[in-house]
Amino acid sequence: MDATMKQFQEKLIEIEIEAENLLLARHQLVENDKLRNGNREALTALRKRARTTKTSVPSPYELVMKEIDGLRPLVKEMCATCGDHDSNEKMWMMFPGTDMFARVPFHAAHTILEKEQTKLDYDVNKLQSYVKEKTFLISEQGVLADKIGPGVLRSLVTLQDKPK
Repeated sequence: MDATMKQFQEKLIEIEIEAENLLLARHQLVENDKLRNGNREALTALRKRARTTKTSVPSPYELVMKEIDGLRPLVKEMCATCGDHDSNEKMWMMFPGTDMFARVPFHAAHTILEKEQTKLDYDVNKLQSYVKEKTFLISEQGVLADKIGPGVLRSLVTLQDKPK
């Protein structure tokens, strides 16, 4: 095999490996997104059970102003999800990543779900960045040139999320 053909073969193997990594990352992104949506649904169900929303629980300042009469404590710590709901009420919960059910207090259940949601959000954002990077790398090598123009792909890949 001459040098040009060997170089072509090595380049093709490199591109195939990058494309395989891209497909694996996309698959993992879909799986993480399913988990994140299920987690979000569970948190919404817990908020409905406690009859709260993210903004329905009064802030500590509002509580201070309502209870300024001095008979009650000035600052009453209140969970944003639990609200006035009994935080010791037992809930059945399947722990993330296992097939084990356990009966845990309401407050512990939503705290675990919120931490898991934060972790999943971070993982999804990291995977999205990885997918953008790999797509851009593969397109720079000219593999996607016949499907998507390089200028269009570059503009899509270099988009940045800005906080509102």
